[in-house]
Amino acid sequence: MPAIDDLVLFTQVIEHGSFSKVAELNNVTKSVVSKRISKLETELGLQLIYRTTRKLTLTEPGEVLYHRAKSISHVAQAAFDSVKGYSEALSGKIRMSVPTISGELVLAKAVSDFCQKHPGLSVDMSLNNHFVDLVADNYDLVIRTGYLEDSSLIARHIFNSRWVICASPAYIEHYGKPEKPKDLNCHNCLGYNPQSTGPFDWQFIKQNKIYTQKVSGNFSSDNAIALKKNVLAGNGIAYLPNCLVHDELERGELVELLSTHAGKVVGIYAVYPYTRKPAKRIQALIEHIRESYMEIKEKF
Repeated sequence: MPAIDDLVLFTQVIEHGSFSKVAELNNVTKSVVSKRISKLETELGLQLIYRTTRKLTLTEPGEVLYHRAKSISHVAQAAFDSVKGYSEALSGKIRMSVPTISGELVLAKAVSDFCQKHPGLSVDMSLNNHFVDLVADNYDLVIRTGYLEDSSLIARHIFNSRWVICASPAYIEHYGKPEKPKDLNCHNCLGYNPQSTGPFDWQFIKQNKIYTQKVSGNFSSDNAIALKKNVLAGNGIAYLPNCLVHDELERGELVELLSTHAGKVVGIYAVYPYTRKPAKRIQALIEHIRESYMEIKEKF
């Protein structure tokens, strides 16, 4: 398997378009750079670069490799930066946006505690369930749930949030308990609007594969707490983050349904611009957020 540092060197050569510039950046000779690229090509059994006296041109496999490997150098640098000067005092301001649920349940206190530990630092945190444009809206950091499609952003996975289907004991006593997903067709299901698949498209698992089933109901909302209140009132069945209803389930105020069928797990990510080198305060805050989730992981 090719060495990671050779892949990093390869991406540098393409980005700078010169063996000489890369040699200068790495304090080695031009011949060393050339030999290491040749070694990479030999190990792969492919020509990656067409070399002429005027320019360097990627071959087709070279182009594929470059697009796959170009993030390696950024990830490696971020790893080094995350520990360099870690003991230095953190200061400045961070603008961040987080989903309402995460903000109210975990992040408001976690971020406030972070500010207490670093008196020279302040955080402006916006709670918003709607998609925000991280760059256009000038946010330093965004906490997002679900799949990240924008390749111009870097996402660090923080945690996975398990969702549960639940109802109140009163609802179950009056309408019965569904034993399989199809039984939900006879129940009033409450929809959560921010879902990318639609508020009444619920995810289930069968033979280790996720599938979606359409349900229906007389109420939907973009606010999960509003849905929880309606479930507690006995107005229907909802599919909600475990962290939101964990305490009510523990106290018996809500009952988990179809636990072996529910298949919804949502990733929680810390997202920042790909082109912007994250400041140490951003890296430190991301790590603090990750640790905060880990401390109460049983609720997720």
